[in-house]
Amino acid sequence: MLKIDNLNVHYGVIHAINDVSIEVPDGQIVTLIGANGAGKTTILHTITGLKKATSGSILWNDKELTKEHDYKIVNYKMAHVPEGRHVFANMSVQENLEMGAAFTAEKSDTAELIEDVYKRFPRLRERAKQFAGTLSGGEQQMLAVGRALMSRPKILLMDEPSMGLSPILVQEIFKIIKELHEQGLTILLVEQNARMALSIADQGYVLENGRIKMHDKADELLRNDEVRKAYLGV
Repeated sequence: MLKIDNLNVHYGVIHAINDVSIEVPDGQIVTLIGANGAGKTTILHTITGLKKATSGSILWNDKELTKEHDYKIVNYKMAHVPEGRHVFANMSVQENLEMGAAFTAEKSDTAELIEDVYKRFPRLRERAKQFAGTLSGGEQQMLAVGRALMSRPKILLMDEPSMGLSPILVQEIFKIIKELHEQGLTILLVEQNARMALSIADQGYVLENGRIKMHDKADELLRNDEVRKAYLGV
């Protein structure tokens, strides 16, 4: 579904992403793990057009994305749940969800899509008229995911969904990710919590200093001594 081939990205003279190749098959969870600053977020931003590639290829269902504008990529059934959630703080929960459907759904479908989100996240229904900025971190993460689902994506790009959440909420968010996967959604998951990410993923890539250091089935990476020492603390 998504194929990245020899991707290079620069910030001025800094070579942030160096010849990275990643494949995300249809219906799988593929996780990208690595330390802070390894370049994980930059890869997601380059996929969605927020950052331009220096060279290389990003194919989405055989369509080249590196030359596309970000406002066009929005219409390609690809949704991005950004690091830090970035909900519209001064808008209500319901208005945030409506924004998620603004460019990709018929207006007649919006109410049905919102109802689907509320069924998945009952807490959001309870807070439908509440300003998003007053929600807890976990509730904001649910809202960010719900807003992304409003576009009926075929692939969900998730950037550090566990960041800043309590262990109980981390478990809840990963349960939601697993359920989305079981319902057929393809997911590219960027996550520092390597143990949780690898426990639900089909495949994993280890990114180090802008390069892919390792790629394997997720359960194999969980057993890999080098990964365990570097990212699992064992």
